[in-house]
Amino acid sequence: MKTERSAELFAQAQRSIPGGVNSPVRACRSVGCDPLFVASAAGCRLVDVDGNTFIDFVGSWGPMILGHAHPEVVAAICEAAAAGTSFGAPCALEVALAERVRSAMPSLEKLRFVNSGTEATMSAVRLARGYTGRRMVIKFDGCYHGHADSFLVKAGSGLITLGIPGSPGVPGDIVKNTLSIPYNDVEVLEQTLRDEKLDIACVIVEPVAGNMGVVIPDPAFLRTLRRLTAELGIVLIFDEVITGFRLAAGGAQERFGIEADMTCLGKIIGGGLPVGAYGGKREIMDMIAPEGPVYQAGTLSGNPLAMAAGLAMLDVVGRPGFYEELEEKSAWFGEELEQIIARSPVPVVVNRIGSMMTCFFSEGPVTDFTSAMRADTERYGQHYRQMLAQGIWLAPSQFEAAFISSAHQRNDLEKALTMTEASFKKLMV
Repeated sequence: MKTERSAELFAQAQRSIPGGVNSPVRACRSVGCDPLFVASAAGCRLVDVDGNTFIDFVGSWGPMILGHAHPEVVAAICEAAAAGTSFGAPCALEVALAERVRSAMPSLEKLRFVNSGTEATMSAVRLARGYTGRRMVIKFDGCYHGHADSFLVKAGSGLITLGIPGSPGVPGDIVKNTLSIPYNDVEVLEQTLRDEKLDIACVIVEPVAGNMGVVIPDPAFLRTLRRLTAELGIVLIFDEVITGFRLAAGGAQERFGIEADMTCLGKIIGGGLPVGAYGGKREIMDMIAPEGPVYQAGTLSGNPLAMAAGLAMLDVVGRPGFYEELEEKSAWFGEELEQIIARSPVPVVVNRIGSMMTCFFSEGPVTDFTSAMRADTERYGQHYRQMLAQGIWLAPSQFEAAFISSAHQRNDLEKALTMTEASFKKLMV
């Protein structure tokens, strides 16, 4: 595999971009190599600047449920761009997309578009505080809700990968209002939420954790969370930046039959373009300016390119049988992977729900942050490099999800399975 041009670009990037990358995990340090620079992508394949082709299981970290450069999405973007790329004013496309999202996720009686998942989550928390008049935010160990100051407490994803416990630059006066508790622990959850001294405004949770690797919720955990927050007047926020329109048209809320008070969505609703949204009950959302006193704004919010791409994407996933076919394909892949793991010379656990999954290089079930941290990151790094050399593009971190898209065909998945089994046989024992 040639890497000369990527190496040149990385050296050049390090002179002008911190670490040579614009998001930390992309540096690939935890997997023991330098990043490859992508030149193009189509369907389920990426091509790097050296001409190497890879089957992609990252999907831009989740939103490319249709694969890359889907013709209908590209056509919608081109048509919108010809009419203007940014207005800083209302446009019809944002109204149409808002109505489409609301029809798929009934708990979003009103919503507002922003420009990223981070912007959505931090806005939702501010609104929850304004609505309740309370201060404390409860999150869960290993759940990542973006890089806003109040969320960098026992967060997942890049912080785990890089071994950073929190972040300098975050004042103690801010994080003292965030409490992180164990994911999937019903007993600690109840004790915490019933503590009146905490003055809890909201609980924010990834209904399926995707940033400490995929960790599936115990149904009793989500049910208890919904019951207690409703009883105690605490706003329940589902961070569905990953799971929204991924696990089902109605996201994790449809999958588990639980409605949140507020929901945060990410770039999947923009067909992979930079976009986010937060929404929820009418009485909560009416607290946002200009209707109410809680302020939030954004020049590029409702950008016509992202709105057009999102509408095109929702057109495709809304067709009969889309999610059923994706589930069938993903289930087959997961079952085949389990058979390979049963023959593996090293311990591996796969967590899968729908079209998202993680292979943890560890023994025993992975049900929370503590068990996820037992994974052998050095072994994952070796596996990552071996798969990359064979044309399989995985996330450069043990603590991320792999995604299957509608663009993955049976032969793509079969190749990935063959390469996975070969890689497992070469791993350190």
